[in-house]
Amino acid sequence: MNINYNSLTFSFQNHINKEVIFCHFPYNPKLLKEFKSEFPSARWSRTHTAWYLSDTALFRKRLKIPLKELQHAHFDQLFSENQNEFRKFRAALEQKMFSQRTIQTYLSEFMQLLVLLKRKPVYLLSTEQLNSYFLYCIKKLNHSENQIYSRMNAIKCYFKLVQNKAEIFDQVIRPKQPHILPKVLSKQEVKRLFDVTENLKHKLMLKIAYGMGLRVSEIAHLKIAHFQLDRCQVLIQCAKGKKDRYVNLPKSLLPDFEDYLKSYQPKQMLFEGQFAENYSIRSIQQVFKTAMAKAQIHTSIGIHGLRHSFATHLLEAGTDMVFIQKLLGHKNVKTTEIYAKISTKTISKVTSPLDEL
Repeated sequence: MNINYNSLTFSFQNHINKEVIFCHFPYNPKLLKEFKSEFPSARWSRTHTAWYLSDTALFRKRLKIPLKELQHAHFDQLFSENQNEFRKFRAALEQKMFSQRTIQTYLSEFMQLLVLLKRKPVYLLSTEQLNSYFLYCIKKLNHSENQIYSRMNAIKCYFKLVQNKAEIFDQVIRPKQPHILPKVLSKQEVKRLFDVTENLKHKLMLKIAYGMGLRVSEIAHLKIAHFQLDRCQVLIQCAKGKKDRYVNLPKSLLPDFEDYLKSYQPKQMLFEGQFAENYSIRSIQQVFKTAMAKAQIHTSIGIHGLRHSFATHLLEAGTDMVFIQKLLGHKNVKTTEIYAKISTKTISKVTSPLDEL
C-alpha cells in the first residue's frame, strides 16, 4: 500500500519519556488502514488525539521527514570558520549516506580536534601538526590504539571529502594495530546458553546469532519476509558495508521459529520491541548477558562471540574457508582466516614434547 504522505502533518514532542513523532491526518478509514499496515508499531494517544511513532532516523526516512540535526555540546565554543567546516563535514557524511552511527562517531571525533584548535582553522593543518596532535592523544589523553584509529579515520575522512586532500595523511604515522584473536565459546557452552533461556523470543535470538553467524545489528533488523522457508535461506539485507547476502536457515530452528510466530504474531519485523518497530541492539545484548550469567559462563565475551563461535565451529567441522567467508559477509577471505588461528582442528593434533618424556 502507498500512503499519500501529503495528507499527513507532523509534530515532535516528548511523550511518556520518549521523543516521538505525532502523525496527524483527517479521519479516513482507507488512509488509517494503510497507515497501520505500514507502521504496525504506531500507538494512539488520547491526550494528543494522534498516532505516534518513536522519533528515530528510520521512521523519519520512511515518513519523508528531514533527519534531526545532530547535537554537539561544544559546537557554540568553536571558532566560526571551524563551525563552517563542521557543517560541511556533516553534510558530506550525510551525502555519502553513511549510517547515523558512523556519522555520529566521525563528528564526535572531529569535534575533539576542533575544540583543541581554538581559533586556528582546521583546513590549515599540516601533516606535521596532525602527527603532533595524534601523539598528544596517545601521551596526554592516554587513548588506546582503537581510539586513535577511530580519530584518525574521522579526520582523514574530513580531509578527503571536504578538502580533497587525502594525501595529507600519506605521512601520518599510524600506531601498530594489535592482532587480538576473537573469543569463542565451546559447543557445550553454547548449548548451556540455550538450555537456561526459557523465554521463546530470547532463545530464538540466541539461536539465530549462533546458528546463522549474524551480527547483532543484523538480528535486530530481520524481517519476517526475509525468511524463505522453502529454500531454508534468509536474506540479510543492507548489512555492514550496505551489502546483501543470503545465509542458511538451520532446519533445527524451524520448530522454534514457527512456535515464535504463533505465540508473538509479529507484523513486519521478526523481533518487535515494546515501542519501536525492531528490538533494540542493546536489549539483544542484554539477553545474551543474562543467559551467560544463568549458564554460569564467566568468559568475558559479548554476543558477537556467538558469530565467532559459529565460524570457528564450522571450520573445525571441515567447512571450506571460502564458504564461511560468504556466510559471514566478509569482503576479503583474509578476514575469515583469523578463525584458523583459534581453531583446535589442527592445533589439537600437535603433541607436546612433555608428553613424550
